[in-house]
Amino acid sequence: MLRRAYQKLLELAAGPRAEPALAIVSFAESSFFPLPPDIMLGPMATARPERWARYALVCTAASVIGGMFGYAIGFFLFETVGRWIISLFGYGGKEAELRAFYDHWGVWFIFLKGLTPIPFKLVTIISGAMQFSIPVFIAASILTRGIRFFAVAFLFKKFGPSLAPVIEKRIGMVTAGLAVVIVGGIVAASMLH
Repeated sequence: MLRRAYQKLLELAAGPRAEPALAIVSFAESSFFPLPPDIMLGPMATARPERWARYALVCTAASVIGGMFGYAIGFFLFETVGRWIISLFGYGGKEAELRAFYDHWGVWFIFLKGLTPIPFKLVTIISGAMQFSIPVFIAASILTRGIRFFAVAFLFKKFGPSLAPVIEKRIGMVTAGLAVVIVGGIVAASMLH
């Protein structure tokens, strides 16, 4: 089923309604859909390199709005819908671990998980369930999703189809490396003040 959905996303990326489809997938992935929008974003940035930043911006905005929907699921419907979605992604019964990690790391949890391949919907739903600060949640989501999607779009624009298979296989390592650099910079800057 996921393979068919993956193929459908690739078809949508090449179609005339690619940009609205990218927005819908980005929104849905932040709250309930299993596949990341990177599947569409990469090929779209390769096919229309002059629009790479626009596609990344659409992806980021829709993802943040979808994240607010995921937050609402966690806040209002965790015991029913939220717990069910978390179970679908293999984290059922691990809510206490997620909450403990969240209690300890807070905004860093949002930031790091938003960059990595771990489903962002888990972050959004747990953020709502934990009643995390909405302004901080939105700011962290904008930053983390923006970094991820602009990096993916730029890499595909710059290196195109020749690098696509490598990037697709290594997207987790690329974004994790980017996260380490950014977090290191933030920590270093905070130590200087």
